[in-house]
Amino acid sequence: MAEVLVYVDHVDGAVRKPTLELLTLARRVGEPVAVALGGGAGDTAATLAEHGAVKVLTHEAAEYADYLVVPKVDALQAAVAAVSPAAVLVPSSAEGKEIAARLALRLGSGVITDAVDLEAGDEGPVATQSVFAAAFTTKSRVSKGTPVITVKPNSAAVEAAPAAGAVETLSVTFSAAATGTKVTSRTPRESTGRPELTEAAIVVSGGRGVNGAENFAIIEALADSLGAAVGASRAAVDAGWYPHTNQVGQTGKSVSPQLYIASGISGAIQHRAGMQTSKTIVAINKDAEAPIFELVDYGVVGDLFDVVPQLTEEVKTRKG
Repeated sequence: MAEVLVYVDHVDGAVRKPTLELLTLARRVGEPVAVALGGGAGDTAATLAEHGAVKVLTHEAAEYADYLVVPKVDALQAAVAAVSPAAVLVPSSAEGKEIAARLALRLGSGVITDAVDLEAGDEGPVATQSVFAAAFTTKSRVSKGTPVITVKPNSAAVEAAPAAGAVETLSVTFSAAATGTKVTSRTPRESTGRPELTEAAIVVSGGRGVNGAENFAIIEALADSLGAAVGASRAAVDAGWYPHTNQVGQTGKSVSPQLYIASGISGAIQHRAGMQTSKTIVAINKDAEAPIFELVDYGVVGDLFDVVPQLTEEVKTRKG
């Protein structure tokens, strides 16, 4: 069976959930070979093996932390040369998509971004995408070179599938461009204790109807009762009620959780573009004609200031 390269997204050896999802998808089209780079790369092996990696290629160098993107592209190019994979899978983050695009260009290959599913095909892996603000679903495959595919978080369930996970050191020669853009400083993001927005299984978002920064407390309370991430519409972000890092939509982040709860969000096409692939969508809005109700699985016509606190209390009661 052909091997499939999986780029490992990790923090000091702690593997992030989207990578484990990629390993699940990779097993559908071949044998997963993980590529872990940077500090702590060797510490990822046990987790990766537990989730199906037959081999783990590692390379630790200061360049991965000190410079942007290009060193990682150099390493993946070296991995492709060493393995000759059937495909390369990368998490669909902002950095991941840049890595994928640069790698595909170097390989002379096609690239598919924001896939939500992957299956084996007679002529190579076939990716499912949700396109045109999720109005259509397409199936695509790369017809030239080694397919490079980025996959949205929460597109597949994480499945344990113990494999050998043999660790090998990858030989990497950095290009002249690798040191072109240097990281001069880093500021850790203050932790809220909530899941990362793009990785969360449940997202609770507030919009213009929240009517003020101070009122986002009720959105946060519901999110915390569910163990969810907090999102916001562009209207709420532009008003200064919530940070831009939490914006969901075409000009914010795309999410695809198991459950998405939209409170006080009208459902403009720009917002829908960032959340329509959610598995179950619930909307709370006092305007029965709000566009958001056109795509929901469950809708509540009512004032969010009445509905959301009651929902929060009900969740707490059932959990307690």
